[in-house]
Amino acid sequence: QVQVVESGGGLVQAGGSLRLSCTASGLTFYDYAMGWFRQAPGKEREVVSCINWSGSRKYLSDSVKGRFTISRDNAKNTLYLQMNSLKPEDTAMYYCATAPTSYCSSSWTYVGSYNYWGQGTQVTVSS
Repeated sequence: QVQVVESGGGLVQAGGSLRLSCTASGLTFYDYAMGWFRQAPGKEREVVSCINWSGSRKYLSDSVKGRFTISRDNAKNTLYLQMNSLKPEDTAMYYCATAPTSYCSSSWTYVGSYNYWGQGTQVTVSS
């Protein structure tokens, strides 16, 4: 079965950096687009980023543009999210998800556009 596992979260001061990782097994990793989402307490899950199968196409939400970078290493079946200039409002549980397509669809911002999800990794940014 498909397993998605995130890691790399933690506590960091505002202005700091973290790199999240996500591994996916049980599927042919390089066949699928991948996404990052986050969910803060009391809020809906929101998209952060999407990357196509090869890494040649990347999409970022407006709230993280210029600060976060998504990348992938298909040889290692691993997805990354480099987060710089972190702000307290970035505090959330971060989730990795696989898409059922090799590309980020026109609805890449929607939770329903992804099929397999990890359990999440907590990111806390202190002010």
